[in-house]
Amino acid sequence: MPVPGSAQRLLRLRRTLIEAPPDERTARLTGISDAIRRRVLEMIRHARMGHVGGDFSAVDILTVLYLLVLACDPERPRLPGRDRFIQSKGHSSGALYATLAYAGYFPDAELDTYMDPLSPLNGHPDCRKVPGVETSTGPLGHGLPVAVGTAIAARLDGSGRRTFVLTGDGELQEGSNWEAALTAAHRGLDNLTVVVDRNRLQQGARTEQTAALEPLADKWRAFGFTVRDVDGHDHEALYRELTAPPEQGRPTCLVARTEKGHGVSFMADRVEWHHRVPTTDETARAMEELSR
Repeated sequence: MPVPGSAQRLLRLRRTLIEAPPDERTARLTGISDAIRRRVLEMIRHARMGHVGGDFSAVDILTVLYLLVLACDPERPRLPGRDRFIQSKGHSSGALYATLAYAGYFPDAELDTYMDPLSPLNGHPDCRKVPGVETSTGPLGHGLPVAVGTAIAARLDGSGRRTFVLTGDGELQEGSNWEAALTAAHRGLDNLTVVVDRNRLQQGARTEQTAALEPLADKWRAFGFTVRDVDGHDHEALYRELTAPPEQGRPTCLVARTEKGHGVSFMADRVEWHHRVPTTDETARAMEELSR
């Protein structure tokens, strides 16, 4: 159940962040993102499973989206005019759940049940069980096609709502993404924004060793997207790019340069942290680094 009063709390926080000077806004968002990372660590230690590396690369993007960008109401998660956010890289559910809880979609205490038997907080998000989850994801390559559908639906409804989708970079080796991209450009879906979590690592290896993606930005441009490059851990840059007016008649792709395991020195840019669970000592070290 949504947290009572969470909509007003989120609105006040958003207003405070927007009105703050950039340096102060960045400092506050950094503190929030690190708090979310610490919560994800607790969840993964409890569950004894998870995808901490990909969670940490995506947290700053999710923080900016939910606290500054998305037109959403945590107390009315099915409000028709809301913006849609689809997390296509569904295995990074820890980051999504922790961000949704911070925004007030459900009580923080529910995070303590992460991946427990019968918990709604499954390893992959389930839209039938978790408020704020727009579509169930897990099998890679499905999120963008669904997002294209929601953007088309908004146009048919005459709605000004926007659709944002977060994809992994290794996930882009799935052909369904490029079929969806072709359709998005053909229909001129300027209400659609794709954010690529470009951490350059996937399960077992680097993306360029598995199936090279570069020149990635050129590929999106060739499919008819407006493409912008952004530091995926720079809150101010993310805020600027995610709120920039779209180019009329063209969908947008932000290639967000990120780091797997960001924020923790011994996890950063290490392929083994795709789904490794930290030990007790490693958790303590990570918590210390994320509390500085």
